[in-house]
Amino acid sequence: MSTSLNITRRQLLATATAAGALAATSTPFAQSGQRVLRVGHQKGWFNILKGRGTLEQKLAPLGVKVTWVEFNAGPVQLEALNVGAIDFGDVGEAPPIFAQANGTPLVYAGATQPRPKLEALLIPQGSPIKTVADLKGKRVAFNKGSNVQYFLAKLLEKNGLKYTDVQTIFLSPPDARAAFEKGAIDAWLIWDPFLAAAQKQLNAQILADATGVVNNRGYYFTSRDYATNNTDVLKIALQEIDGIEKWVAKNKDAAAAELSKVLGLDKSITELYLSRTPFGIVPVNADILAEQQKIADTFYDLKLLPKPLNLRHAAPVNLS
Repeated sequence: MSTSLNITRRQLLATATAAGALAATSTPFAQSGQRVLRVGHQKGWFNILKGRGTLEQKLAPLGVKVTWVEFNAGPVQLEALNVGAIDFGDVGEAPPIFAQANGTPLVYAGATQPRPKLEALLIPQGSPIKTVADLKGKRVAFNKGSNVQYFLAKLLEKNGLKYTDVQTIFLSPPDARAAFEKGAIDAWLIWDPFLAAAQKQLNAQILADATGVVNNRGYYFTSRDYATNNTDVLKIALQEIDGIEKWVAKNKDAAAAELSKVLGLDKSITELYLSRTPFGIVPVNADILAEQQKIADTFYDLKLLPKPLNLRHAAPVNLS
């Protein structure tokens, strides 16, 4: 039987004072000698995978126990990996960069297909802003350190603007939505399913999505130690995730209904979200790692990282 916890960043940081206790449970073996796979995740596809129970079934012959830990954001998952509280998880492009800059020993176990339509720059209906160039001097809100911060930098660059040409306002998705509704900001950079919800519920208009600007992949991560000692476990985990993605691709109506329950959103929102989502897991090769390196270089140029970051140590073990 799997266990499920909901851990916030504040709670995790509080438990960091008990890092010794976490380290005692951070090996890939339970006290009985049984191997474990502790999966960190946010609400979404992993909830569907967990509900199916297929990962547990496939790992049972290997003597591996699966536990599930739910988080409210990607950076918190990576903090959990750093203190040895989880072994595997899913995250967007940007959070791993900051985690690696802080010394988290993560490696990329797998990646999604590029998903550029799943993040966009939104403006209110009737906004005087008609082009990206019109953003100069405007108030643009987004979650600091997230994928959309990289998207913004590259979108402005593509349209002849500098990052400093806009007023950047750092807000979490719920706070940014509230500011957007009140007219306190001029534009909002956000990702799905928040993006689809804003379109459906606020009649927000897409000024530009990431198509032709950035790839916006999702990543599956683990630690170097876990990857080295549990290649067989990770292979099966990635196969099961890929299986869920392929099922969603072929059963979008059923998937939208199931995902709407998981996320607490109207089915019309999850339908819009799924309609623009490419599915399938791919290995992290040199080209994909180079994509991450470009993000790291951009964040260093924006002075978001204290020093240059070389991602050569994030190359995964062979999981093919």
